[in-house]
Amino acid sequence: MSMDKASPDCPYPGCFFCVMKEANPSKRRASLLKFFRELPSQDDDGQVLPISGLWNTAMAHPNDPEFIELGIFECMTALIWKGLKNRRWLSHDQNIYIPYYAAHIIGSYTMNMEEFAERAVHAGVIPALVELLRGRLTWVEQRVAVRALGHLATYANTFPSLASHGEILELSMQLAMSSLEIVYTHFYQYVDRRLSYHCDLLTRGMGGVEMESRKAEEWASQLQCWSLQLINCFAFKSEFLPTICKQEFLVKLPGMWGGLVNENSPAGIGLLRTICHHKLGRGPVASCPGIIDALCNIARSSDDWQYMAIDCLLWLLQDPTTCHKVIDKVVPTLIDLAEITSLGDHKKLGDSIVNVLQECIGTAQSSISPHLKEEIEEVLASRQRLKWEKNMPKEDLHIKHAAGLVVKLEGNSLFSSGDISGAASKYSEALALCPMRSKKERVVLYSNRAQCHLLLQQPLAAISDATRALSLHNPVNRHARSLWRRAQAYDILGLAKESLLDAILFINEFSQSSDPDMPLRQNKVPEYAERLVKKQMRAAWLFREAAIKHGGVHGEGGDGGDVCGQDSDDSEWETASESDMGNDVNDELIDNDFERKVRHGKASKKEKKHAYNLQLTKDEE
Repeated sequence: MSMDKASPDCPYPGCFFCVMKEANPSKRRASLLKFFRELPSQDDDGQVLPISGLWNTAMAHPNDPEFIELGIFECMTALIWKGLKNRRWLSHDQNIYIPYYAAHIIGSYTMNMEEFAERAVHAGVIPALVELLRGRLTWVEQRVAVRALGHLATYANTFPSLASHGEILELSMQLAMSSLEIVYTHFYQYVDRRLSYHCDLLTRGMGGVEMESRKAEEWASQLQCWSLQLINCFAFKSEFLPTICKQEFLVKLPGMWGGLVNENSPAGIGLLRTICHHKLGRGPVASCPGIIDALCNIARSSDDWQYMAIDCLLWLLQDPTTCHKVIDKVVPTLIDLAEITSLGDHKKLGDSIVNVLQECIGTAQSSISPHLKEEIEEVLASRQRLKWEKNMPKEDLHIKHAAGLVVKLEGNSLFSSGDISGAASKYSEALALCPMRSKKERVVLYSNRAQCHLLLQQPLAAISDATRALSLHNPVNRHARSLWRRAQAYDILGLAKESLLDAILFINEFSQSSDPDMPLRQNKVPEYAERLVKKQMRAAWLFREAAIKHGGVHGEGGDGGDVCGQDSDDSEWETASESDMGNDVNDELIDNDFERKVRHGKASKKEKKHAYNLQLTKDEE
């Protein structure tokens, strides 16, 4: 069957779908070649149907070379230009969809294969995509244009062609900064003004307003993250760093995190890591205190971006030209992380951190305060202490462990009586006694001390201790109660995103706990955690800044209720523990009238809240 013939049931002469059914390979190729060559010049109705068919094929078989060889890139490029230059044609029938599908097809076929990317560049796709990137149509076309350009930028042989279009980098930076506001004001904010073809593309015609809004958040996140991916390709080349390292842009990078809908994207932190890898980039980053604060928070976090932030901090501290600018904030953060063993592909990360801290004492004498120097020396002494303990008789280690346990029990007793400061001191004393190899016990001690700091309204100290507990825990960042305590501390400081991520991970760990006292609660999210998550999701909402700026109804955020007032059966008391030395030392819960009243539901509301405020946890094992 040739292009000039159609099946009896086909309403369109020369139908693409009929051609695809052609059994004779040579005829099929000849018909497809003619189809790609003639399609841009045709003004018949129904063109969107074959384009959507090509879109489906490109997504399903992005590595198939057949259409590439027959001129699909030239065809899609011509269709984009036609839509840009001929608005009458664009508004006719369903042609409004065609530039979107055309750019998406280019992006899909250049996603994996450098050979295809080279063919695309040779076919002239870049200028057409740049016009879409400029916003000549709408944000929907910008999304697929920046995606396609990002693929072309990843290959060594095609990047120079992009770089020759100097405006691409500037346009991508502007889009990364404004994308969320663009989508909010042009789609999300006014339901009755939404373009119908946008709604159809987002939901494929299978969703109402709520589905459209959810997909808009996802696409807005992609628009921002794909813009960052494109910028990141430029950031690997030092000649582009002066353009990228503008303070207006850098200060916004830590906030470009993609939201929960795009949690796997490296987002702004990935770009910051690329920038910090260059000496030329470290200076501008170090000169912006807000970025350093954000990097420290991300380095302490429990998500997939943690190692990226740690890399940035290590490079900034090792660079003599930036060390003195960041040392006061970076050193305390790295000290909290010094006992991490491995993190993803980063093996012996804690050792690397300690080595950099040790170098810092020698190379930054004039910049480092006596207090920071003392803290670094404590870390180094703890490493030496671990070596000594390896040569100690087991009996001596048992004695040290028992002594630490006694002191911890004293701390528990002080805590239950309301002497929070005294309890914190006892936990510190117990940490000094507890063998370094007793990691489970040390996790509990740090976590308990974090709770004390929370009650003493010392959120920074609580974050520090919770982070130390999470760094020591095996697996890293999976100690449920430390996650919860750090989530609360971040909440006190107004760090919604950090609090949200910890609270979500706490819920995951809580539901999977092997604690024998927890089975009845598995698959049931604690109400206090659910309240905190809801509160922080409002505060960290992707469109929150845009909504506040434009008077949207979601701009208020809300406080999510009193997250510290849950019932007593959500509270657990820390007793000490089974250590990793093999001792089965299990304490009984502190037994007093107050706790019994709480446990048996006879406590007043005031006493119940007090029970929460005195929360210490039972052993994990």
